[in-house]
Amino acid sequence: MSEWLVYRGNGEPAPGRIDLLPEPPDWRRFDGEPLDEYPVPDIDSASVRRLGKRPPLPVQDARTIELINAALYLRRPLLVTGEPGSGKSTLAHALAHELALGRVLHWPVVSRTELKSGLYAYDAIARLQDAQISRSGVSAEPGVDAGRQDVSLGRYIRLGPLGTALLPSKRPRVLLIDELDKSDIDLPNDLLNVMEEGEYAIPELERISDRPAQATVEVLTDDGLRAPVTAGRVRCCAFPIIVMTSNGEREFPAPLLRRCIQLHLDPPRGKRLAAMVQAHFGEGADRTNRDLVDLFSTDSAGVPRPADQLLNAIFLTHHVAPPNSPQRTELARMLMGSLDPGQG
Repeated sequence: MSEWLVYRGNGEPAPGRIDLLPEPPDWRRFDGEPLDEYPVPDIDSASVRRLGKRPPLPVQDARTIELINAALYLRRPLLVTGEPGSGKSTLAHALAHELALGRVLHWPVVSRTELKSGLYAYDAIARLQDAQISRSGVSAEPGVDAGRQDVSLGRYIRLGPLGTALLPSKRPRVLLIDELDKSDIDLPNDLLNVMEEGEYAIPELERISDRPAQATVEVLTDDGLRAPVTAGRVRCCAFPIIVMTSNGEREFPAPLLRRCIQLHLDPPRGKRLAAMVQAHFGEGADRTNRDLVDLFSTDSAGVPRPADQLLNAIFLTHHVAPPNSPQRTELARMLMGSLDPGQG
């Protein structure tokens, strides 16, 4: 049965496995013309910080792996819930690492976040200022003739993380929409159309698309690279792998839930916790720090702790407190919180 799994959660990079996915169902098939010359950046330091430098990466249980793969097969977003520190955001980076899909596009959501900010931004003020400088004959850039300064529209448009994820590529990008539950009430509904249609318009480019040499315009992407946009519309080819996280601070509308694969992550314990410690501190680190792992895992109050508290305790005590010393336990308790709420 495991042969159908594309993502296996073992942390071993498998660049060709994403190509084993079958064609998407008709209702999730998109017809954007693939970009042949867009070099997707490799995973960056954001992934290294979350995953560690050494395999194995945090493992997942069988049901979690199957739900993740269901989202890949169906080209549906993953809506991942769980306590802080349960590995929701890390999942996006684990997917990009194991399937060799390059840098994770990260869209952090706050209460003021609007859909447009995830799609693109147009800096009209900068363009106006550059145009005025060009007319004045005084260049703001050394060595650039002010009269020849480039003020073409595409130079002032930058695609956001969602907008970049929807660029037409043969292989999907990984997009992390972080803490969607912190958004304004309208954002989840606003996302529906983009996720269903796999495309969006840039009105500023649509208006000039019938002008000579303006049908295709190069814009800046969230990767800091240039990509062509034709007729003012971005239409995906391979639907991105979207991981949306939520700490459960609000309910989402039923239409959004229906279009997602829902996944709940419990806080890491047992093998997942051991794998996380090894990923950051090396093979066998879970055994050499067994006292701190046990201290973290014991929770008489029944309140889950973020796993980064354990990583902080291991790092600090390694540098300032020798093994089996009273100071080591005291520092760990200080960082992880008292096991007994009645203790000081």
